[in-house]
Amino acid sequence: MDSARTLVASDGTRLSYWLRRSGAPGSGLLLLLHGAASNHTRWSELVETTRLRRIWDLLCPDLRGYGASMTRERQGIGVWCDDLLEILDAEGRRDAVVVGHSLGAQVAIRLADRAPERVRGLVLVDPVFRRALTGSLRLVSRWAALLRCAAAVVRFLNRLGLRRSHIPDRDLRELDEETRRALRGPDSFEVIARRYGSLRLILKHMPTANYLRQILATVAPLPPLTGVRCPVLVLLSGGVSFADLDTNREEIAALPNARTVILPANHWPLTETPDEVREAIEEWVEEAFP
Repeated sequence: MDSARTLVASDGTRLSYWLRRSGAPGSGLLLLLHGAASNHTRWSELVETTRLRRIWDLLCPDLRGYGASMTRERQGIGVWCDDLLEILDAEGRRDAVVVGHSLGAQVAIRLADRAPERVRGLVLVDPVFRRALTGSLRLVSRWAALLRCAAAVVRFLNRLGLRRSHIPDRDLRELDEETRRALRGPDSFEVIARRYGSLRLILKHMPTANYLRQILATVAPLPPLTGVRCPVLVLLSGGVSFADLDTNREEIAALPNARTVILPANHWPLTETPDEVREAIEEWVEEAFP
């Protein structure tokens, strides 16, 4: 990234983001949103390798409660949307093409519904549609009320001083490279799940209450997709994942102007198939916004 930037949000929360400028006159902006238990380094490899960097500015925030934007105070999709609009305003940007992975895709959809004039297009990488959920995320959806209570209890204990004083950073670019070296044939999903889905490792790098709120936000209902009028690219993992592929396709069909690409991945395509993700985004962006 060319420059690390800091913005004090209207409620006093310190937000961090990274901006790479193309240097080309009139550059558009790609706003890259990471998922739950993640941070801006999820996009480091794409930013370094994409040919779009020649004519597009690339902005990668740490969403509130993650990475360098760490806080234990209020969070949620509405708050994250507020923060993103403030960042766009601070950079003097009227709009952006918003790219989101998993929870980041949920935030992108909500931002397009809330402020359609600020979103030129969407790239949704493994969005989570509630009706399609399977496995652990389906259980999260079913027990959401109990998890909200648990998060409230943990936040109360935090206010009493029962909390960790240091949360270490997590470099996902480095983790991606290690994981690729470890991937072997039919065991690939197990390797990925251990490295990216391990609750022990996740909570090492994140306050417990934050993680609970982020998972609840991931499975929250979305606004009607029929209202999303901008061009949309959807990248879906075709392998073992947290959602039923056919149901995902049915949900995507509600988008008026969408293209779907199926990737040979599980739920972490930026780790498993980075070249395919990059090429799909490049081709679509160049066609939709020549």
